[in-house]
Amino acid sequence: MFSHHPNLPVTRVGDIAVVTFDRAEVRNAFNLAMWTALQTTMEALSADDSLRCVVLRGAGGTAFCAGADISAFVTERGTRALEDHYGAVLHTSMQSIRLCQHPVVAQISGFCLGGGAGIATMCDFRVGGEGVKFGITARNLGIWYPYAEIDPIIQLAGTAVVAEILIEGRIFTGREAYEKGLLSRVVADDAVEAEAMALATRIGEGSPLAARFHKAALRKLRGPLPITPQEDLAVNGFVETEDFQNAFRAFNAKQKPVWRGR
Repeated sequence: MFSHHPNLPVTRVGDIAVVTFDRAEVRNAFNLAMWTALQTTMEALSADDSLRCVVLRGAGGTAFCAGADISAFVTERGTRALEDHYGAVLHTSMQSIRLCQHPVVAQISGFCLGGGAGIATMCDFRVGGEGVKFGITARNLGIWYPYAEIDPIIQLAGTAVVAEILIEGRIFTGREAYEKGLLSRVVADDAVEAEAMALATRIGEGSPLAARFHKAALRKLRGPLPITPQEDLAVNGFVETEDFQNAFRAFNAKQKPVWRGR
């Protein structure tokens, strides 16, 4: 059941599996190999009927996950073919959290941005500290956030909050995220781990078959998204825009991008 990827170690505490995003030097940002490994790890954990709950956490205490590793764009992204591949990997990785038969708890400290916020909103529960910084900064690079990753946020917080996140670019504190419905509960920063593990323990005290049924039922009742495969793939068209290319160069140069709307 344990991950073979060095940046995604898995430990077990009784019937709880704890997956750690371990790249503290870059706020636990994900590269392509980590997205692939997360899917493999979640599928392996889902197949382990002895488990009752999975907890996802970040190493270092200052970040849950700051999202995709922008520095990896140079080799992993940047062309339409590479972006189509990256998008497919990211999608299946994210969905592996939703499809895991066990309840999944996000233990969130510090930065929870971009793909990190995406991971968190794929979980069934999110426990965060007051000092959390929760948001999705796709607009800052001219990236179009995918439909399947927008939908869980709408289910949690509604379209008005999603507009604040994606269009206005709001970064919420832990308290604000809780008030918006993005966190299941908010606690003092030094109590996040204890509360997340206590929650996982409480989940494990109930019937595992009931927990698995109810998780699947919530997903089933949502039903499929009203999006065609062509519309889904078109999301990756941002990589071909002048705005994205300019923003990516500006990011690397630590400059502010100039948007031209094309």
